Amino acid sequence: MRDTDVESHSTSLSGKHILLGISGGIAAVDSVRIARELRRHGATLSVCMTNSAQKIITPLALSWATQGEIITDWDGDMGQLSHFDAVLVCPATRNLLACHLHGIISSPLLMALSAARGNNTPLIFVPSMHSDLAEDPVTSEITDSLLTQGAHVIWGVEEEGKRKTVEHTQVVAELAHMVNSRQPRRKSIVITLGATRSALDDVRYIQNTSSGETGWGIAVELYRHGHDVTVVAGVTTCKSEIDLPLVIISPSPEQMLLELKALAGDEIDCWIHSAAVLDYVVDDPVEGKIASLQGELELTLVEGEKHILELRELTNGATRIGFKLECGVKIHDLIHRALALIKGAELDAVIANRLEDLDDPNKPRAHLVDSTGEHWALNDHRELVNAVRVLVEAKDIKGH
Repeated sequence: MRDTDVESHSTSLSGKHILLGISGGIAAVDSVRIARELRRHGATLSVCMTNSAQKIITPLALSWATQGEIITDWDGDMGQLSHFDAVLVCPATRNLLACHLHGIISSPLLMALSAARGNNTPLIFVPSMHSDLAEDPVTSEITDSLLTQGAHVIWGVEEEGKRKTVEHTQVVAELAHMVNSRQPRRKSIVITLGATRSALDDVRYIQNTSSGETGWGIAVELYRHGHDVTVVAGVTTCKSEIDLPLVIISPSPEQMLLELKALAGDEIDCWIHSAAVLDYVVDDPVEGKIASLQGELELTLVEGEKHILELRELTNGATRIGFKLECGVKIHDLIHRALALIKGAELDAVIANRLEDLDDPNKPRAHLVDSTGEHWALNDHRELVNAVRVLVEAKDIKGH
């Protein structure tokens, strides 16, 4: 790779031309990170800098980071009036927010913002300012008015007396979601992920194994592509790459099923069951704590409820994708068992894998099996995530 190249992380902004606006705040030093993150997800970039921004970071640095046009002053080309799929201003000073709200065009960036507002281009502002300014009621009036006009304002947390900008990965994910939410076939999706546990007593439990990594990856990818994603998470050992808008923590199989049944009352277009749900749960947990040094301990395990079967009659024709993990079986048997699950639970597809293949780079990460018995090898995590997204977007709402 060349020094200017970036590694592709997703296609969520492929084919999208984004104008990155940079105004004069110290957070402008992070513009290079924002620019390269946008490119990692496929965006083509132009940059428009205010005079104040150029005192903090040079156009040369942004030219290296973006490999795109850098607009720093008025010129005859009027590149700021090009068609853009979105305009992202990061950082956005209060002065810039106020000028844009009131239609002041004193810089190429403000002209670009007014033109974008006029043609209904998505506008995203990421303010960065001292806490005293952020708490000023006038600031709230400005941002509330911008929201009323259809713009998006993404505030960061307060640290060291300042409202700092949001992490660059989060900013780009939010931008991708906003841009892609305008695309057709965007769905309301529920995805389960992680492991589940069953209590032995008030301090001990049995639990199956799942890091949640695959589920988080699918949820983030779908969110980046503009879908409305609700996560119902069991116990996980890894975190999501970004903060998702709605994550419901449900560590036990019973609690998870109750949450899913409640969500089934909403208009859900797609269900993705990637959680590792316990097949057997403790029959009668002990209240308090089982005393130690009591010799052998006998437990009675009973078969737990199958979530995909319990939800079969509640999902109203929505797309449903299951996951199946086996161990010590041939690929032929793995596919056969996945197809049996599809038919028994009335699923659209199953992602099937073998435990012994998960850490073997020479083996497929998983196999996608559809309702006809056709199957495709998914060689790595990215292929798996993309395959699920293609399945989700392959149908119109309610499978038509």
